[in-house]
Amino acid sequence: MKIWWRGHASFYIEVSGYKIITDPFNLELGYPMIRNQADIVTVSHDHWDHNAVDTILGNPKVILGTGATEIAGIKLQGIASFHDRHEGRERGTNTIFKITADGLTLVHLGDLGQMLTDQQAEKIAPVDILLVPVGGNYTIDARQAVTVVNKLQPKVAIPMHYSTPHLSFPLAPVEEFTFYYDQVTKKPYLDVEADQLAVPTRIIVLEYLSS
Repeated sequence: MKIWWRGHASFYIEVSGYKIITDPFNLELGYPMIRNQADIVTVSHDHWDHNAVDTILGNPKVILGTGATEIAGIKLQGIASFHDRHEGRERGTNTIFKITADGLTLVHLGDLGQMLTDQQAEKIAPVDILLVPVGGNYTIDARQAVTVVNKLQPKVAIPMHYSTPHLSFPLAPVEEFTFYYDQVTKKPYLDVEADQLAVPTRIIVLEYLSS
């Protein structure tokens, strides 16, 4: 599995010969537009900075909402959650996506705004790679993200949805999350196989994919 960060909550993932993009955004977000092609696009919720499917090249299968889908051996499961701590009354619902392929399980938490319940954690686990929002304001904040990482115990945790020079609205910087960890690795992208992962959790900050 190869993973690149496109900015915000959007990742470009190559697995089993297929290309997956999570939560695509448009130019309004502030990041330069990258016209990637994809076979599968996941959308965690219907907000403009996460649902710009029209910016993706090709004719991708768009996965929305809860339930299980399988495409060419890639298993995708949508798990219900909330975009805020008041059961969706402020910002609605959010779908957590669990993607399983090539012996690896990747979980994209979307714009998670609540602390995970035990029931949600049971549906999500086990996790090899966790993509977790850390910027607060519209999602869980850095300290809450650490609690979620501790609860799920992934082998790799990759922060997302935090402040960068590109972003057009205020979020906290990634350093508020990485502050809690003694060892943090920065990479241009992650290229990993199942037998290369082990406990304890590794924190990896991906560089922005600019082209």
